[in-house]
Amino acid sequence: MKLVIFGLTISSAWGNGHATLWRGLCRALAQRGHRPFFFERDVSYYAQTRDVTEIAGGELVLYPEWEQARARALGELEDADVAIVTSYCPDALAATEMLTEQTRCMRVFYDLDTPVTLAALEAGERVDYIGPRGLRDYDLVLSYTGGAALTELQEKLGARAVAPLYGSVDPEIHRPVPRSKAYSASFSYLGTYAADRQQKLEQLFIEPARRLQDHQFFLAGSQYPQNFPWTSNMKYISHVQPSEHSRFYCSSRLNLNITRVAMARMGYCPSGRLFEAAACGAPVLSDWWEGLDQFFTPGKDILVATSTEEVIAQLQRSDSELRRIGQGARDRALKEHTAERRAIYLEKALQSAGAMVA
Repeated sequence: MKLVIFGLTISSAWGNGHATLWRGLCRALAQRGHRPFFFERDVSYYAQTRDVTEIAGGELVLYPEWEQARARALGELEDADVAIVTSYCPDALAATEMLTEQTRCMRVFYDLDTPVTLAALEAGERVDYIGPRGLRDYDLVLSYTGGAALTELQEKLGARAVAPLYGSVDPEIHRPVPRSKAYSASFSYLGTYAADRQQKLEQLFIEPARRLQDHQFFLAGSQYPQNFPWTSNMKYISHVQPSEHSRFYCSSRLNLNITRVAMARMGYCPSGRLFEAAACGAPVLSDWWEGLDQFFTPGKDILVATSTEEVIAQLQRSDSELRRIGQGARDRALKEHTAERRAIYLEKALQSAGAMVA
């Protein structure tokens, strides 16, 4: 298949999870004989932090404004099998309008931020990447979040066919590597600042750091405010290059995963970072949300905590116990959560939706 994708970014992993997901998925699709073309508006924020300039087996199309991209997009769509528009694509509405004017290829919307989308609609807020017709003009709507979110996409936005397409990991990129002194810590967290994650971060990371002064904590991520409650035993770096993620995960005894409030409330929302760390064989401690046990088994290949005391208790586990958890996570990730597995699932979802359209 030839797939034309209109997305947020694949060229820069700074402050977003879209790029990492698309890199792995496009690589897997190309390895399976498909051709992905990714259209990305060339905005200064991502241009300054760009770490990818081409897609193996496909093409990255950077454009300054939609009008400069429209003719090229129409040309690529002439022989395309599938067109995908994603959430937070800055030209999602223009791309959707263009797709409704030509009907040859299958039209797909991929919401990588479904709980955020639905929460905004519930609050009466404008969602820039969804127009007044909702998702009615798409043959298939994919969602990064499963469970009840799929039903809401149908009932609130008129999606005709829905399917979950969860995050994944590229095991060629994320794998066990030697520890690094630069990232060494007892407990680490890699994630962009988000106000609705701050309460859990306080409970599951900052307060444990206050109480365990003899342990080293490491926080990595952009956009943290100046008045953030740092502790003396907490190291910080604003950005870890994607190529260094594996070394970051593998250099800590335990890694924290925190889910945004809207996503945790809806459930079935595994983050890409969760799969990345797992593929590295790095033990992970996560907050709890409905559906987590469908991806990893608590106590076997992931640890779960809902309070400061539970975090401290998990940090008291022996190194051998944590290594066992990490190895279990890696085994599970390689079996069920690779980009290749998601690419195969995507193929089946497209085939099913195509049969419904026909």
